[in-house]
Amino acid sequence: MRIGILTGGGDCPGLNAVIRAVVRKGIAEHGDEIVGFRDGWRGVLEGDTVRMDLAAVRGILPRGGTVLGTSRTNPYAADGGPERVLETLERLGIEALVPIGGEDTLGVATRLAEQGVRVVGVPKTIDNDLDSTDYTFGFDTAVGVAMEAIDRLHTTGDSHHRTLVVEVMGRHAGWIALHAGMAGGANVILIPEKPFDVDGVVAHCRHRFESGYSPIVVVSEGAKPKDGDLSTSTGEKDAFGHVRLGGIGQALASLIEERTGREARAVVLGHIQRGGTPSPFDRVLATRFGLAAVDAVHDGQSGVMVALRGTDIVRVPLSAATAQLKLVPAERYAEAEVFFG
Repeated sequence: MRIGILTGGGDCPGLNAVIRAVVRKGIAEHGDEIVGFRDGWRGVLEGDTVRMDLAAVRGILPRGGTVLGTSRTNPYAADGGPERVLETLERLGIEALVPIGGEDTLGVATRLAEQGVRVVGVPKTIDNDLDSTDYTFGFDTAVGVAMEAIDRLHTTGDSHHRTLVVEVMGRHAGWIALHAGMAGGANVILIPEKPFDVDGVVAHCRHRFESGYSPIVVVSEGAKPKDGDLSTSTGEKDAFGHVRLGGIGQALASLIEERTGREARAVVLGHIQRGGTPSPFDRVLATRFGLAAVDAVHDGQSGVMVALRGTDIVRVPLSAATAQLKLVPAERYAEAEVFFG
C-alpha cells in the first residue's frame, strides 16, 4: 500500500516518533511504501514529497520538531485547494493518508475523509485540547519544561523579593498552566476557561509576600480578566483565522507591580515549551499512536483518529475529535485553587 504522511500546525516533541513508527511498521509488516509530504498540507497542495524509507527514520526518535517540516497551510483557504489535494493524491497513487496534527490539521483531514479520501489521523498538540483522547503527545514535554522553569524562578524571585509572572502556551485551554503550575508550586494559576479577578490575584501576591516568600503567577497566553482585556496581539491571523496572542504576562506583571509596590517581572516561555527532545512518556505515546495508525489503515478504517483512553489506544471518529476543544473542567481548576496565595 502507498501511504502518505504529513505533520501540520506547530511543531511538537514526539512528531518524529510517530513518523518512525509508521515507517517501521508499514514497511516491516506490510511492505508499504511511505511517502512524506513536506511542510504539512502545503506539501500535499504542491506535490512536494520525500520518500520515507528505513534509512530516513534512523536516529530520529529522540529528536524534537519534525523531519518532514510543518506549516499552517489550509487547503480550504487556497484557490482550488481541495481539488489540488485530491489531484495530488490521485497522481501519486496515495491509497491512505496519515495526517499528524491538532484541531486545524485534523479538521482538514475530516473534510477530506468526507470527500472519500482514506484518512487516519494522529492527535498532536502540546495544549492537550483535542477532544476524544485523554492525552496528546507533546503535552508532557511542554509541562516538564514549564515546571523546570518555575522551579528555577522560585529561587530568583525569593532572592530579589519580586513577583514573577510566567506566561505559557494555551490559547483556549489552560492544561499546560494547570499542570505546570501545580507541579511547580505556583501561587496563582490563570487559565482561559475562567476569567480572573485582578483584585484576587493582587491579594494572593500580597499574602505571599507577607509570608516571607515571593509569588509565582502562571498564566496561559489566552487568559483574560473578568473586566477589561490585559492581553495584546499583533492583529495578524494565520490561515485558519487564529489571531497571534501574546502580552498577557507583561501586562499582568506591570499591574501587580503597580498595585503591590513590589518589583514584578514577566517570563514568556514561548516556543521553548515545544522545542527540544521529547519526554519518555511522549516518545512512547507517539510511537504507539504511529503503530495504531498503520493498523487502522490496513483494517480499512477511514475518518478515524487514534486516541488514548486510559492506557489503551482506541479509534474514534475524526468528526468527534475535532467538533469541540477539550477544556479544563471547573473541578480540576478547583483542585489548584487550594494552593493559591
